[in-house]
Amino acid sequence: MGVVVSLDGVLLSGDKAQVSVFDRGFLYGDSVYEVLRTYQGVPFEEDRHLARLLASAERIGMNLPAPLRTLSEELWAAHRASGNAESYLRLVCTRGAGPIGLDPALAVDPLRLVIAQPVQPPPPSVYEDGASLALVSVRKNLKTAIDPRAKTGNYLNSVLAVAEAKKRGAFEAVLLDHQGTVTEGASSNVFAVLGGTILTPPVEVGILEGITRTVILELARRLNIRLVETPISAGVLLAAEEILISSSIREIVPIVKVDEVSIGTGRPGPVFHRLRAEFQRYVVDYTEANRRPG
Repeated sequence: MGVVVSLDGVLLSGDKAQVSVFDRGFLYGDSVYEVLRTYQGVPFEEDRHLARLLASAERIGMNLPAPLRTLSEELWAAHRASGNAESYLRLVCTRGAGPIGLDPALAVDPLRLVIAQPVQPPPPSVYEDGASLALVSVRKNLKTAIDPRAKTGNYLNSVLAVAEAKKRGAFEAVLLDHQGTVTEGASSNVFAVLGGTILTPPVEVGILEGITRTVILELARRLNIRLVETPISAGVLLAAEEILISSSIREIVPIVKVDEVSIGTGRPGPVFHRLRAEFQRYVVDYTEANRRPG
């Protein structure tokens, strides 16, 4: 197992891959990206991730450096070349390099890369015993400043949020907006369960429309669990019977503590267990339907 990088379609070991110091992704975070993981060697929800990558690029006025079909082929090739049983796949497209300056027109030679490395999900204890959140002081960027629906390399507020959460011993950070409304985790979406109903912030409050979040919405409907997309205050979050977070690598994680407040019984609850079991069935079905020869 190891780390392989596909750089503009050329497969390299991680220590051989090089990007120009003048690349705008490095200088300004002027890039878009997606993170996927494989199951049985199949990149999960690949089509949705690639569609979101294209939408992100369009939102920042950037042309992708290759067609989606080419990017798909490079995802698969990087995983297979890595020799990993399962891979974490990070697909990055930058506007390119050029003279130093903020003007996007200075960019030439747009760049694409895929990093394939062994996937490292949380330990089983996280799913068995639950994890903790910190309501951090870092606020979510205003949606009128940087469109949160675009998954870009500009991630400093999430970096600072995670640093604060880790300093407080928490598994993940939750960011509020300037009005104190719950938005999302530093790298996850947030769900609260009240009266058996799942509440989750709508995209309109200024969040990334997570791929795993979308799958959870679909699975909740399949299970006839009532789900409402609605703004959530910090008070509502703390009063929840269950809290869940979701992301591509961590899947669905039960939260049993927020700051010093115990959530529900202090153990993963029934909605989590139902959703996780259904998610695992969905992964099996998806994998079987999307295998490729070779």
